[in-house]
Amino acid sequence: MIDFKGNKPIFVFAGKLLAWFAVWYLFYEVWLLPDGRLDAFLSVNIVEVAAGLLGLGSFELFQANRVIGITGTNGIIVVNGCNGLEAIGLFIGFVMSYPGDAIKRALFIPMGIFVIYLVNVFRIAALVLIQYYYPAGFDFAHDYSTSAIFYLAIFAMWVIWINFGHKPKWGKLAA
Repeated sequence: MIDFKGNKPIFVFAGKLLAWFAVWYLFYEVWLLPDGRLDAFLSVNIVEVAAGLLGLGSFELFQANRVIGITGTNGIIVVNGCNGLEAIGLFIGFVMSYPGDAIKRALFIPMGIFVIYLVNVFRIAALVLIQYYYPAGFDFAHDYSTSAIFYLAIFAMWVIWINFGHKPKWGKLAA
């Protein structure tokens, strides 16, 4: 039998998290995605910054809007699902759902968004390099490896938040 009273903080956290995801999903699917401006801006910006990063090497790059590649390859396109916006929503949900000091939360969330952004810039640059040096591994890297890096970064930041935000009276999340 589940001990609801003894595990109330866990259920409160889970309830807040589910509510946040529902709100974020509706907000994204109903307003942000159809509007498209934030997704487009973020995708183009990530391509520009990744091109700048790759430009530090001796690569001959091509870049147009959401597309980036090394000359001789097809290049990659940064579509809405690959620009990190959904991951940012996931991160914010974890931080908002776990107890913590409001001022620390207000400082931590923008820092976390920036970290996710940087992880995505490096992810896109890595995918461009993988497509150039090891095209057969591109699909695996795109579908699994780089996604895992995203979620590990989000998890690591959430762990930092648990330790940085404040120690809740009820102790650890797991009983």
